[in-house]
Amino acid sequence: MRSRGRILIVDDEANARAALSEILREEGYATEVAADGFKALGKIEEFSPDVVLTDLKMPGLDGIGLMQKARELTQHATFVVMTAFGTIPNAVEALQKGAYQYLTKPLDFPQLALVVERALERSRLISENARLKDKLRDKNPSGEIVATDPKMLEALRLAEQVATSKATVLVVGETGTGKELVAELIHRESPRKNKPLVRLNCAALSESLLESELFGHERGAFTGAVGKREGRFEQANGGTLFLDEVSEIPMPIQVKLLRVLQERTFERVGGNESIQVDVRIVSASNRDLLQRVKDGQFREDLYYRLNVVTIQIPPLRDRQSDIAPLASFFLARYADENGKRVEGMTDEVLTALCAHTWPGNVRELENVIERAVVLCDAPKLELRHLPSTLTPRGASADEPPRIPGATIQELERYAILKTLEACRGSTSRAAAVLGISPRKIQYKLREYSGEVPAGPASIRDDEA
Repeated sequence: MRSRGRILIVDDEANARAALSEILREEGYATEVAADGFKALGKIEEFSPDVVLTDLKMPGLDGIGLMQKARELTQHATFVVMTAFGTIPNAVEALQKGAYQYLTKPLDFPQLALVVERALERSRLISENARLKDKLRDKNPSGEIVATDPKMLEALRLAEQVATSKATVLVVGETGTGKELVAELIHRESPRKNKPLVRLNCAALSESLLESELFGHERGAFTGAVGKREGRFEQANGGTLFLDEVSEIPMPIQVKLLRVLQERTFERVGGNESIQVDVRIVSASNRDLLQRVKDGQFREDLYYRLNVVTIQIPPLRDRQSDIAPLASFFLARYADENGKRVEGMTDEVLTALCAHTWPGNVRELENVIERAVVLCDAPKLELRHLPSTLTPRGASADEPPRIPGATIQELERYAILKTLEACRGSTSRAAAVLGISPRKIQYKLREYSGEVPAGPASIRDDEA
């Protein structure tokens, strides 16, 4: 029978470590023992434990010293220290140095079983997170675009493929989906990566200012033009020019832009000298450009010049498997920026995030997490740190929902099936919400003999 996990017991008292080993083996764990901290280091390399249950006071290398040295050997193991009542201050120090929990001697065995089970789940979560990061790194060479959804990954693969060409690219998608990040990826993976990437939001400027920003101006070209100024095309020479919200360019500027795309030359505002440039255009729009053409608001010839290759970025509501990793990414970023230690988020928070439709897409999620980190006054983000629009009606961080059920097994079954229903059958997302492994969910589903929630999608083995 497969073990529930690997536990290393470190204690200088032979009878104590033998008794603990026997008890934990009866509970289904694989165990190893060590008589002191130095012997434990060798066992960690050989045994690769999920949990290290160590005495605090030992001759030679004590529990705290063992934790510090063991971090060079393992990143996923969780440490639980055992201590006598008289050394509680030392146990507190151990918690500050990275221990997950401490137990007082003589041990209470029901408490021991509970702490070991939770420590094991923590170790598995750390391993899952590391695996997810490696997976993202393999699939996402940009290192900043967090994506696991197949549609988003396909868009990124297309961006990488087209990056090495000279083709103009049109990136389309709703506001806040990350179109500019895709443009940055295209530039970074292109032969132009050592030349400038110049950005311009075409909707933020009036017609006259937009013309000057694109093509530059000569001294005296208009009131306030006290000197010659290079435009974005000259600044981007040899590199890439990213035109955001290209659908908002006025018709007169569209004519001049078309000429640059066709002839690679232009004149500054108020000037006669033709300037030749080598610039690749990547544009973006949150509106249907073809419909704008039909409405007479966008030139058809310019549309086809810009639309050599189209990359469609899906909205966040259609890539829900990305919500949890994106939230974790933003949490780490803003905790670091604000100098705060936030370990993660509660299951209730992750459930609320996954249930939201995100009309503002990734940008909205980023703002929500930044706000929550700034307001966070607890080890983890809680429901009370989220905006009221994301908090389920009647939910409270201090008053968790009451779920009827007479046994722990019934509560577990209810939680797994309801979470799978909310996650549209995705085992990986449900596992992230519940803080367990996808394989455990699949095992439990077999145990429930087909008690799978009906819904828009069937249960998916995301790990296959």
